[in-house]
Amino acid sequence: MSTAADPRGGIRHKIRSAFVLQLLAISIATVLGVLGASAVLQDLLIHRALLDEAAHVQRRLEADPRAPMPDTYNLRGYLLSRPEELARLPARLAALPPGYHDLPADRGGSLALVQDLPQGRLVLEFQQEQVGRLAFYFGFIPLAGVLLVIYLAAWLTYRISRRAVSPVTWLAGEVRRWDPRAPDFTPLAPDSLPLDVDGEVAVLARALHGLGERLGRFVERERSFTRDASHELRTPLTVIRMACDLLQAEGALDARVQRTVARIQAAVRDMEALIEALLILAREDAASAPGETFVVNDVATEEVEKLRPLFAGKGFELDVVHRAFVAVRGSPRALGVMLGNLVRNACQHTEQGHVKLIVEAGRILVEDTGCGIAADELDRVFDPYYRSAASRHEGHGIGLSIVRRLAMRFGWPVRLESEPGRGTRAIIELPDHQPAE
Repeated sequence: MSTAADPRGGIRHKIRSAFVLQLLAISIATVLGVLGASAVLQDLLIHRALLDEAAHVQRRLEADPRAPMPDTYNLRGYLLSRPEELARLPARLAALPPGYHDLPADRGGSLALVQDLPQGRLVLEFQQEQVGRLAFYFGFIPLAGVLLVIYLAAWLTYRISRRAVSPVTWLAGEVRRWDPRAPDFTPLAPDSLPLDVDGEVAVLARALHGLGERLGRFVERERSFTRDASHELRTPLTVIRMACDLLQAEGALDARVQRTVARIQAAVRDMEALIEALLILAREDAASAPGETFVVNDVATEEVEKLRPLFAGKGFELDVVHRAFVAVRGSPRALGVMLGNLVRNACQHTEQGHVKLIVEAGRILVEDTGCGIAADELDRVFDPYYRSAASRHEGHGIGLSIVRRLAMRFGWPVRLESEPGRGTRAIIELPDHQPAE
């Protein structure tokens, strides 16, 4: 079965690392154990054996002062009863004081025990070369066999584990290759699964395939809704707006009817802005679209001019101030909806003074001299359907919620600063702005 390469830190990489560390730990522990056993054999057992051998020689001498000294392949003994007998000792043993000695390799590499007995000085020399060979034959050779068996068992276990996780790796590879905008769930269909994908992985693959098909249907319904709503909702609103324009153009309407037509026009514009915002948010790929680079000042001026006729008779000034000319990359329609909602909200809560839309380098300000918002309500005004206690406008309470959602979608953070009775300032940050050409 063909699988994608594991990413660093994947299941196969972790299993391989675990087996390598396990084998390394076992190997180090086994080697240290054999070396420790060899050291115990040479430094403790042989020392004990030489002490026992010296006690045995002393008993023999007590029974027979002329008893011969040990003289075997590995052990040789010397009894020095007179100073002139010191010449019989090998040079490597002549200067040794009483005690246990491990001679270096250049002096023979033997083990020696020197004791003073009533019969004279006893020197026992043990050739440990044979012990070293025995330690090698009975220690390191079995060690090599044990390690070989351990390595073979670990390799077979690793192969089995790798085969066991292959279906998981295959599933992860298929998911990793998905295009987030158009994932292909076909390889996860029950009749498309590889033969070695079974058990829990097969259940997971079938569940993902079913979820993918359901999500696909959801996305298709969303696209159909936004396409149909864009046409079916805008068309009657356009008809209503054009009819209102024709009525006002006749000039024969009395003041009461003109006010009614103006209210209808304002409601139509509000509805158009709301539909525009909802359609932008409803499109799943709106933020991932390439977008375009546009001048923020143009959008700000256009939104103010749209709203100016609606609030022409109120006792405040509505104006746009350009302190800098900046451009950003994104959706000008989304920024227009944000600015339109903020300016409209400011106008509806201002009775006198001014409402200003100010464009600066790196941010946009919407300032008003309205009723303001209490400090404990600032964090809640962006919630859907929430209306400030000081608000006298009968709105739907979703304008600022739409602004916040658009700000999060396009990376233009928005916040409010307000003081009750003195007005409110809305601030839109533009992190990726650039000077307009």
